[in-house]
Amino acid sequence: MRYLLGFDVGTTGTKTLVIDEEGRVIVTASSEYPLLAPRPNWAEQNPAEWWKATCASIGQALTQAQVDSKDIAAVGLTGQMHGSVFLDGNNQVIRPAILWCDQRTAAECEEIEGTFGGRKGLIELTSNPALTGFTAPKILWLRHQEPENYQQVRKVLLPKDYIRFLLTGEYATDVSDASGTLLFDVCHRRWSPEVLEALDIPEQWLPSCYESPEVVARVSAQGAQATGLSEGTPVVAGGGDQAAGGVGSGIVLPGQASVVLGTSGVVFVYSEAPDFDSDGRLHTFCHAVPGKWHVMGVTLAAAGSLRWYHDVIGPGEDMRRRYPDLGDYDLLEKEAEEVEAGSEGLLFLPYLTGERTPHADANARGVFFGLTYRHGRGHLVRSIMEGVAFSLRDCFELVKDMGISVKRLVISGGGARSPLWRQTLADVLGQEIVTINVEEGPAFGAALLAGVGSGIFGSLEQAVEASIHEVGKTMPQRDSVRSYEQLYQIYRSLYPILKNAFQELGEVQKIR
Repeated sequence: MRYLLGFDVGTTGTKTLVIDEEGRVIVTASSEYPLLAPRPNWAEQNPAEWWKATCASIGQALTQAQVDSKDIAAVGLTGQMHGSVFLDGNNQVIRPAILWCDQRTAAECEEIEGTFGGRKGLIELTSNPALTGFTAPKILWLRHQEPENYQQVRKVLLPKDYIRFLLTGEYATDVSDASGTLLFDVCHRRWSPEVLEALDIPEQWLPSCYESPEVVARVSAQGAQATGLSEGTPVVAGGGDQAAGGVGSGIVLPGQASVVLGTSGVVFVYSEAPDFDSDGRLHTFCHAVPGKWHVMGVTLAAAGSLRWYHDVIGPGEDMRRRYPDLGDYDLLEKEAEEVEAGSEGLLFLPYLTGERTPHADANARGVFFGLTYRHGRGHLVRSIMEGVAFSLRDCFELVKDMGISVKRLVISGGGARSPLWRQTLADVLGQEIVTINVEEGPAFGAALLAGVGSGIFGSLEQAVEASIHEVGKTMPQRDSVRSYEQLYQIYRSLYPILKNAFQELGEVQKIR
């Protein structure tokens, strides 16, 4: 029996899994590491922590699965996107990696868009606007703010690609992860010579770029000693976490899309062509499926909004007495179930950490709108679920405007375990929602990529067909669809009204 190993270098830890030739998960293992915030709105990590966690989780997975490392046919990898690992001429890390959620580069984003005559000029080259989380602004920030470090740079790698370098000794990346650097020609699936020249970034700083299932390296002697893998094991290019997660959710054919209800909410839509939103409100990246693309929208506080409510307010004591055997989040759902769809006119804007799609506004803030004496805890909880669903519909409305049709929608993430939230989303979107048999997401997708690279599967479509199947469906309810349609129109009118007030509030907070 041959096996496949996939790992995900995430923001909070590295997750590793082993699957068999039929795509069944044999074992999963994980190892955590800290997120550093040396200043407000900064987010960094020490890449050495990623490597330590990767070695630990791979070792644990191999031991728990009782699999001989020689039976691992190939390794696939994925990880958090956009982060910057700066290496010097001796391949030593120059400074902590700047992460996807770091917000320090607003001035550099303005500089980049100005270089190309504005946002639209940049989008024509990269299919995306300049956002603070992307890699290119981080390189410019280093040039401006840490010139001594900048002078030492000889390579810039993304998080998973730094781990690949330690595992194999090779510099490589894939088209999906490269798409999030703002240095990549997404339409032609190559580094953009125009962008690199305009920003004065040497192409030799960047790794070679491949399609995601391609075998691009093999485990080195040093990598084998550190992880327990066998020397010479093939390693595929892999994918950024969203593209690999798309594969792990089975989104590999036209008409397919997924919603991830995690801390943030992600709408991921398969695309046959590199279509993009001319205003840059959606991301257009290369898919991990060779020769294909995906369109993506992000709401920053999805299940994170419910976690905020849980941490600050929590379920009522009366519910704890009524349902002593239920956990806190189940109690919150019980409270929300006692409220009719629409929360009796209470609306929630889930902008607790600003917003990305469709507004890209770091100053946006969370809002309860329409509060009355009638509203209680259950109304607050249900309105949060509904507000997140409305924000995800904002993303789908942009997808619809691009002419992309969604016929099959898969839901995953922690929030997807809630039947009420699944029903709410189905009603708000007016769309059937499907749940599937796997929850491992990006790491599972990475393992399927390894399966294609090793020849166990003939294609990603074949890999998905063999390993992923539906386990449940949630159908929209006609009456709720009509109610939510009216409320959604009110919801989407609120941000334009509040935008200037958000900006003014942000200025007041800066003064203080």
